Amino acid sequence: MDPVARRVWRADEEIVLSRKEFDLLHALMSRAGEVVSRADLMRDVWHTSFWTSSKTIDVHLGWVRRKLGDPSRDPRLITTLRGRGLRFEVGDLDAASSTTAPTG
Repeated sequence: MDPVARRVWRADEEIVLSRKEFDLLHALMSRAGEVVSRADLMRDVWHTSFWTSSKTIDVHLGWVRRKLGDPSRDPRLITTLRGRGLRFEVGDLDAASSTTAPTG
């Protein structure tokens, strides 16, 4: 991820995200390995302290997962912890480690 240029790659393929999709992914990746609450995401991504829709985060998360090839039924990159929030996974997951800017 290149937060300055607002670009994301998975392996050698650039993933095109909308502004909010990018902001959501950036909010999660910048705290990779940590649980990020939905309230924090609403504040940091949507800049609001109230819920505009109970499904706002879920809809955008679905789009991000689809574009990253992270199936909603068995997500490996972004996991949901019921009642706690979302987490961008770190560790030995090759899919997670390949969501970075290409080198070279």
